[in-house]
Amino acid sequence: MLYIMRHGKTDWNEQHKLQGRTDIPLNDDGIKMAEAAALKYKDVHFDICYCSPLKRAKKTAEILLAGRDIPIISDDRLVEMSFGKYEGVKSSFSTDANKLKSSDSQVNILFEAPEKYQAPDDGETFEELFKRTGNFLDEVVMQKLEEGKDVLIVGHGAMNSSIVCRIKNIGLDRFWSAGIENCKLMKLM
Repeated sequence: MLYIMRHGKTDWNEQHKLQGRTDIPLNDDGIKMAEAAALKYKDVHFDICYCSPLKRAKKTAEILLAGRDIPIISDDRLVEMSFGKYEGVKSSFSTDANKLKSSDSQVNILFEAPEKYQAPDDGETFEELFKRTGNFLDEVVMQKLEEGKDVLIVGHGAMNSSIVCRIKNIGLDRFWSAGIENCKLMKLM
């Protein structure tokens, strides 16, 4: 089986700031969410956990799997999508993405019309995100699944969504349709 989980909440989640690769830690609510998830999913079997190297994902995995003999392996291919200069910007969902023209509107387009998103020069494109997470699935996860292992991936909203889209064959225009909630376990296959 393949499972995926998004990290617990951070201050930037609560402030609706785009985190990307900015290494924001879990806040108190995020820690409580991970602790609640640990209880809720204590009977779900995992053989191995792969996670993003960012603090919020690693800490979530550590809390979730505390006291269980399950290896947690960080992999750089599971880091959140880089949003470059947009990291730390508050997202706004009040503007129609089709009417937006300026480069600053790309934060809104990212969520409202991802197929039209243009990454900043210092950010990552969806194509680059799909390539690295696809490589991880092909090179690591599929082998473990073929061995009969139950795999957990703990990551981030965009990174996790790219995996969900690949597994479920969802187009970029519906990139956010999976609704990756914080600390909610999703069974993918």
